[in-house]
Amino acid sequence: MRSFSDLTEREILALAITNEEEDGRIYADFAEGLREDYPDSARVFTAMAQEEDEHRRRLLDLYVSKFGEHIPLIRRQDVRGFVQRQPVWQVRPLGIDVVREHARQMEAETSRFYQQAAGRSSDAAIRKLLGDLAAAETQHEHTAEELQREYLTPAKREAEDESARRRFILQVVQPGLVGLMDGSVSTLAPVFAAAFATQNTWNTFLVGLAASVGAGISMGFAEALSDDGKLSGRGAPLLRGPICGLMTTAGGIGHTLPFLLPSFWTATAVAIAVVIVELAAIAWIRWRYMETPPFSAVFQVMVGGALVFAAGILIGSS
Repeated sequence: MRSFSDLTEREILALAITNEEEDGRIYADFAEGLREDYPDSARVFTAMAQEEDEHRRRLLDLYVSKFGEHIPLIRRQDVRGFVQRQPVWQVRPLGIDVVREHARQMEAETSRFYQQAAGRSSDAAIRKLLGDLAAAETQHEHTAEELQREYLTPAKREAEDESARRRFILQVVQPGLVGLMDGSVSTLAPVFAAAFATQNTWNTFLVGLAASVGAGISMGFAEALSDDGKLSGRGAPLLRGPICGLMTTAGGIGHTLPFLLPSFWTATAVAIAVVIVELAAIAWIRWRYMETPPFSAVFQVMVGGALVFAAGILIGSS
């Protein structure tokens, strides 16, 4: 890798050309990734990709007039300390807010690059073009706002934001909630049955740990294999499965950890308090994201949890 300060004017122009090509392709990738779910935002990024292509053309014309036809391949990763861009295909599925913020960062970073490059150039034509491009990149934020006003009306923006919220619920909240409910409720019976049957905190902890991990693995695979997400819109199985499995394990581990305490009754009291917190959290999530009425959410979760809890104690005490 070379330092930016060691680059010649020819190499700086070659790097600028590569940057514009890559940024244009990133915007085009954004547009393609958003086209199905956010068509109006996709049109904004298509227009921005066309802007980057115009910048690339201006740089190419200047380079050819100054240095000839051959352009050395100089990329961001070849320059020490230069901005690195994560490929879009590595960050799918694309979140609309994440994409918008990423685009703003790209414009700011590119503007700083052109400002520094213009300051290092002694050729008047090169310095002028780099300065113009720095100003253009700074103006891109306003251009993006204008494009959004043209293509992304308030009503369309609201519809896209609502679509993003529903997608988040389907792909993240719902599998996480299913896992948390299963882990928190289904492991109550074996954990407290083991506790009251043995009155040994370590053995109870081992039973709870095994139940939590086993339930997490089972629920993770069940969620991942239940639906490929293409028709339902519930997202990639490789995303939903781990979310569901991890939340299932977390739900069971919560009221299992107190049994690391040596005193049986102290551990049991703390575990019961943790169970109440877990059930309250489930009720809040159901109210907050699933639009379940508050009283109904609390009643359903608490009654179900209490029945499973009571079954565990009765079986363990028999």
